[in-house]
Amino acid sequence: MATVNLSDARRVIAAAEARAAEIGQPMNIAVVDGGGNLVAHVRMDGAWIGSVDISVNKAWTARAFDIPTEALATNAQPGQQFYGIHASNQGRVMIFAGGIPLRRDGLVVGGVGVSGGTGEQDQTVAEAGAGAF
Repeated sequence: MATVNLSDARRVIAAAEARAAEIGQPMNIAVVDGGGNLVAHVRMDGAWIGSVDISVNKAWTARAFDIPTEALATNAQPGQQFYGIHASNQGRVMIFAGGIPLRRDGLVVGGVGVSGGTGEQDQTVAEAGAGAF
């Protein structure tokens, strides 16, 4: 099975860190493999310690459901098809921006998760990381 390796994870993290530095917001950046297992994580200097777990869980959520967490958030609001999903998987499911599946040859092989700023900041940093994949 194709998956994310450490070299891939380092490349994703480096691109995400560069974007976070560009916008002036320290971030936690996590990359998981095809099984949702953590491959690498970075907490930039000054990034919130409370966002470590959130970044890992955003990456896991993006891989577990093969959907950006931002899109899952839209569908998890009251009255929508995935309302209540955040309570599944022992509360591990993150339903706000910053988690993106990583694809290779059209298949999801991992995920990147970013936390530490606003939803818009988390998303732009995650997009930069995913773009380097």
